[in-house]
Amino acid sequence: MELRERIADGELRAREVVDAHIARIERVEGDVNAFLATAPELARERADRIDRGDTGGGPLTGVPVGIKDLTGQVAGVPHTSGSSVFAEADVVPESNSVSVDRLEAAGTVVLGTTNTPELGHKAMTDNEVVGPTANPHDPGRNAGGSSGGSAAAVAAGMVPLATGSDSGGSIRIPAALCGVYGLKPSYRVIPWDEFQDVLGNRIHHAVVGPITRSVEDAAEMLSAMAGHLPGDPASRPVDMDFRGAVEAPAADLDIAYSPDLGLFDVDEAIRETVADSLDAFRAAGASVETVEVEFPFSHADLTEAFETTFSTFMASTVTTIDVREDLDLRAHPAGLSRSLQTVLDTAETVSTADLAATASIRTDLFQRVQSLFKEYDLLVTPTVGNNDIDLTQDFEQHVEWWTDHVPVWPFNYTGHPAASVPAGTDDDGIPVGLQVVGPRFGDETVLTASAAFEREQPWQCLYGG
Repeated sequence: MELRERIADGELRAREVVDAHIARIERVEGDVNAFLATAPELARERADRIDRGDTGGGPLTGVPVGIKDLTGQVAGVPHTSGSSVFAEADVVPESNSVSVDRLEAAGTVVLGTTNTPELGHKAMTDNEVVGPTANPHDPGRNAGGSSGGSAAAVAAGMVPLATGSDSGGSIRIPAALCGVYGLKPSYRVIPWDEFQDVLGNRIHHAVVGPITRSVEDAAEMLSAMAGHLPGDPASRPVDMDFRGAVEAPAADLDIAYSPDLGLFDVDEAIRETVADSLDAFRAAGASVETVEVEFPFSHADLTEAFETTFSTFMASTVTTIDVREDLDLRAHPAGLSRSLQTVLDTAETVSTADLAATASIRTDLFQRVQSLFKEYDLLVTPTVGNNDIDLTQDFEQHVEWWTDHVPVWPFNYTGHPAASVPAGTDDDGIPVGLQVVGPRFGDETVLTASAAFEREQPWQCLYGG
């Protein structure tokens, strides 16, 4: 990242950088609506401490960052999880989440918390607190979700780095639509201490991850955030060289390409854009082979399983908030978004037997994906198969779009690392994403392939500011 190098060399002061990004937010936030809360004074105070040499430095010293207001709490900044009930309760954390602590230890400066749908329950970003987040490439379209605020903020130049979380594609979907890089790491490479639900529902492998303009920046964020946390029993000791992976050669990689996983509807124009982009891997020396992926279940069966497990996952989150935070969202029906209420209503119809029955499909899915990695190093697909997502899309239409056209959420079942790489644009100028999936704990390989792609087919031209 040129920015951190210029700060380290003394060419720029942290306060200059922070002021410039705050000014950028003030100019474009009205059109994009990427933030739930900004913290300019806290950011300026931290930048001044950095310039005085009071913070100890770090590889990301002075670099601004946005924190998704769902899986990251920032001391002194209102925390809503995209919920008007949270907002009305005036929840202001006294301490940081672990991911925020680790990013600040690396030197970053938090500028604010980014927009998300209520509790991250859908793949587009709007809520009853501040409304929808627009795609910076077309303000009439939604940025995607649920990390849409983070992706839009990075794409619009409001911050160079942002955090996201992903339990059904929530990093990769907005990264694809906004034309930025987003990585869902392997499960619990980055620890999670939100909601104190360390032993709860893990079917969807919800994870924290980076959203950035470059692969190198994502590697720096991973290096800062990854590592075991004693308070998270699912977190793992990490022996991965994320920075080194960016520079590693991709010449020996064998890549399997599936245009639709044999399950999803992908528009022809997106198929063509993604297929053409695969030449970037070939130029880097990797081999790419188109494969037919066959599963012992139908798309309808997989979708039914997903809706069953995801709705109960969201219901368990609401219950955990009630028990651990003493905030019963169900007791405030007028404050709940109608779409979240729909998800919770679905969960009420799910029996224990229904939930248990999804295990067979989830197991078959995992084993089939695993079998691919016996022959190939990576699997690549389109990230989003249809870019038609209006700013305020009807929820029923949205669920159909999410389940039918977006081949990302199966990898939340399997726990494999997966990134979205900008692969080009469609006829309307909306970015098209390429999903890069690696074997379990093959995060370094995903980074290596992503960085090689970026070197051969740079995407910085997508950004206007």
